[in-house]
Amino acid sequence: MRIGVTLVEPSGPDPMTGLRDQLQQAAGDGFSSAWVNNIFGLDALTALAVAGREVPGIELGTAVVPTYPRHPAALAQQALTAAAATGGRLTLGIGLSHKIVIEDMFGYSFGQPIRHMREYLAVLLPLLERRPASFTGTTVSANVGLTVPGEGRVPVLLAALGSQMLGLAGGQADGTVLWMTGPATVRDHIVPTLAAAATAAGRPSPRVVCILPVCVTSDPAGARDRAARVFAIYGNLPSYRAMLDREGAAGPADVAIVGDEDTVAAEIQVLAEAGVTDFVAGEYARGDDAARTRAFLRSLRI
Repeated sequence: MRIGVTLVEPSGPDPMTGLRDQLQQAAGDGFSSAWVNNIFGLDALTALAVAGREVPGIELGTAVVPTYPRHPAALAQQALTAAAATGGRLTLGIGLSHKIVIEDMFGYSFGQPIRHMREYLAVLLPLLERRPASFTGTTVSANVGLTVPGEGRVPVLLAALGSQMLGLAGGQADGTVLWMTGPATVRDHIVPTLAAAATAAGRPSPRVVCILPVCVTSDPAGARDRAARVFAIYGNLPSYRAMLDREGAAGPADVAIVGDEDTVAAEIQVLAEAGVTDFVAGEYARGDDAARTRAFLRSLRI
């Protein structure tokens, strides 16, 4: 199982330097990948193209870019450009986002999310493989080719939690990138559904990139209290709430990986045994616990 880390959006007037410094630290610490979210701050693909160009040797991933605000041809063009800027080290994680964002904030209909993603992939995937796309759908249509210089395809991971999305992730994309999904749910729901879809489609074994909050500490109760505050919103978003319910978790703090080194190592090993191919640490500790957590994660790198 590969070990990666998430990057925190830097503050201040020069965020690209801050992001580059985090990437350099992650690469220097020997992690296999570094992941950036795309919410309301930095545009993840632009940020990775700028900062990642200066840091060789580490996979760069988005977790995740929402599909609705960008036509798939525009996203493919940007992803191919970012891949060209970073020597082909980009993995494009995409997702539907949430009704509260897509419908209430952006004003798009969120009424047919599975159809939208299926049609979106019909345009996005051939373009990322440097082939023209010709497709007419209900939510997405395109008849376009791109000429972005470079070689090779850009791999795509879906933020997939429900069975239909997992079917698309295994049957058409390269796998899934997870958040707030505990080990029992990964073992009993995510991996079997994903693998079955890949097998049925004759595709290679899919990646399962699992991101969870991590804190190595001597105060697990305090660390869980902090996780409950920092990640509270995810307990209320329907897609994550469904995964927490599957896990029997009251909230995000219950799926955070918290404790001393032996405890955290054991929980990460459970994820590996459940079928996770890439564990990505969402470090959220402060002070001494932050340094302790990073030192421990360095010891796990493979």
